[in-house]
Amino acid sequence: MPRRPHIHWRVLMTLADPIDRTLAPEAGALAALVEGRHGDPFSLLGRHMVDGTPVVRTFQPGAAAVEARVGPAGITVQLAKIHPAGLFAGRLPEGAGPYLLRITWPDGTVEETEDPYAFGPLLGDLDLYLIAEGTHLDLSETLGAHVVRVGDVEGVRFALWAPNARRVSVVGDFNLWDGRRHPMRLRQSGVWEIFLPGVRAGARYKFELLGPDGTLLPLKADPLARAAELPPATASIVSSPAPFHWSDAAWMAGRAGRQGPEAPISIYEVHPGSWIRIEADGHRSPNWDELADRLLPYVQRMGFTHVEFLPIMEHPFGGSWGYQPLGLFAPTARFGPPEAFARFVDRCHAAGIGVILDWVPAHFPNDAHGLGHFDGTALYEHADPREGFHPDWNTLIYNFGRREVSGFLIASALEWLRRFHVDGLRVDAVASMLYRDYSRKPGEWVPNIHGGRENLEAVAFLQRLNAMVAEQAPGAIVIAEESTAWPGVTAPVSEGGLGFSFKWNMGWMHDTLRYIEHDSIHRRHHHDDITFGLVYAFSERFILPISHDEVVHGKGSLLARMPGDDWQRMANLRAYLGLMWGHPGKKLLFMGCEIAQPDEWNHDGVVPWHLLEQPAHAGIQKLVADLNATYADLPALHARDATPDGFSWIIGDDSANSVFAFFRHAPGAPPVLVVANMTPVPREAYRIGVPDGGPWREAVNTDAAAYAGSGVGNGGTLEAEAIESHGLPFSLSLTLPPLATLFLTPRQG
Repeated sequence: MPRRPHIHWRVLMTLADPIDRTLAPEAGALAALVEGRHGDPFSLLGRHMVDGTPVVRTFQPGAAAVEARVGPAGITVQLAKIHPAGLFAGRLPEGAGPYLLRITWPDGTVEETEDPYAFGPLLGDLDLYLIAEGTHLDLSETLGAHVVRVGDVEGVRFALWAPNARRVSVVGDFNLWDGRRHPMRLRQSGVWEIFLPGVRAGARYKFELLGPDGTLLPLKADPLARAAELPPATASIVSSPAPFHWSDAAWMAGRAGRQGPEAPISIYEVHPGSWIRIEADGHRSPNWDELADRLLPYVQRMGFTHVEFLPIMEHPFGGSWGYQPLGLFAPTARFGPPEAFARFVDRCHAAGIGVILDWVPAHFPNDAHGLGHFDGTALYEHADPREGFHPDWNTLIYNFGRREVSGFLIASALEWLRRFHVDGLRVDAVASMLYRDYSRKPGEWVPNIHGGRENLEAVAFLQRLNAMVAEQAPGAIVIAEESTAWPGVTAPVSEGGLGFSFKWNMGWMHDTLRYIEHDSIHRRHHHDDITFGLVYAFSERFILPISHDEVVHGKGSLLARMPGDDWQRMANLRAYLGLMWGHPGKKLLFMGCEIAQPDEWNHDGVVPWHLLEQPAHAGIQKLVADLNATYADLPALHARDATPDGFSWIIGDDSANSVFAFFRHAPGAPPVLVVANMTPVPREAYRIGVPDGGPWREAVNTDAAAYAGSGVGNGGTLEAEAIESHGLPFSLSLTLPPLATLFLTPRQG
């Protein structure tokens, strides 16, 4: 094929004074365009037929001159400035094909680019229909900012849902943050879109909106942004289109078995910004790679099966710990770019560790750049503050009954589970979603259609969320933080339940902490704080949480809540942790509790790792590691966590001695006897019935010397005697250490 000859730029036509007024739009439309009020810029800008000939118009405020380069021959048309604000126009040759704009700026800089208004609609009708229906499961691939190629032109497609806005523009570094330059096209369903040639990944952007009354709103961050600036900056960032190369196929295929009701699940709850600090670099928080280097070996060594992070979705105020998020599709920039978080998850899976994220659909902050009053109306929230405002947190409440909002939230959940391979989500503050009168006085809330207090729209949202997760992210789990007795939180949606995988057992947490805070001499009067939880322990699939909420806001650390002198406080904590690991339910422990941190958690501080130089603190850490190992090794401690056949009381009424004893069971596995003495008095020859004769071993003794305890116990092994007790044919004559919990199981082989 012969080479095409080089074509020099040449001017085909120059518009001379007087200006050809037929090139200008109607006066009202022209004024609206240059003033940034026009809601349909594509009807004026780009190529249009005027008097039978093609005319191109472009709005370039501040440009000195603009030319249109037409077709492969490089023919150019000098465009006339038909409005002093910067509107240029000119007639193209008959049959002219694609064109480029050649813009000369006052400093002599020349920019050559495709015209954004030369491109037709980009989103398909099906996408728009699904957005309106609230069922678009790939919403983050449709709305937001995406590097795409249209024909042979690369750029970024921006799309935003703002149905009540009069005009929407994308603004950023690429257009001097001038909302007049790139107003968007309104499609059906209230979606606005535009393709900007030449914009690249990494570009900062926001949206400028005129409300329905023509009011210019504060610049808004992209609700679907996949990346954002480091706070306190608030711009969205065009994320890289490069796919992440995962190496966790085997993990993903087998994770359902690792986190089902019969699996040993022990969760280490972490605030990534304060688990460690990089002292050599100004005491800063770690990035994801640095955290992986330190956290993953630690979690493995400690025997936790999962890490659960306080919300890492982008949030403006660090003091909210992530619980007031605005970027529900973007990992916070505080710890690195999105691909770094993906790399962290991949490394977790390679290490055999699951990843759970706290996720917050219950409320969102009212920052000016966020979702509140987004298009000049209550779009994401309710207009009535009795439904749309949270008095506890001074935040706004999502309108779960609006299809597009429900779809937005479900798409966010799926983003983390599918795009980032996260293994589970813990839904924060579910109780505040379920009740319309949550934390409200009479007259401050709106009843449902039946006159009741239940938020029926939130119920439907949660049911749909859990159904979609089960369908779209096989093996993933969803955990409810639900603090009331709402029935069927973990029951299947098909049976009228909410469909969660697990529920935090807040009642167990409150009751047992209340018990342990009493001085041991008074515990006999509060015996039922321990026993009551077993009345409902199998009504749901529970996780026993000692979370961040229990070590902040004046509550003190877990250690600080223990009574007695220094030794007794440590012993109480060891006994409490032993009782927790023996009790039915999966486990969750907040960072620092495993080393008996003496002070409240401070998100600006760091876990006081230096305490491990002291034997008492190191002993608590070793105990937690051993509890995790024993919990995983003995099926009786985990396989029947959620069913009543996994538990039986043997002694639940010895309030005088504050002693508790129960069995844990699993089919085909030896039972585990759990005994707790919650007083500082050792008890000799305390007889407890067991089903089997022969040797029984102490699998755990929280008073062992290895844990900095007193070393009182049963020598590691003792024989069950053929003496009937508690209705069983054999019994053990036990020495119960002071303030201690024992795990005993028949010795095998």
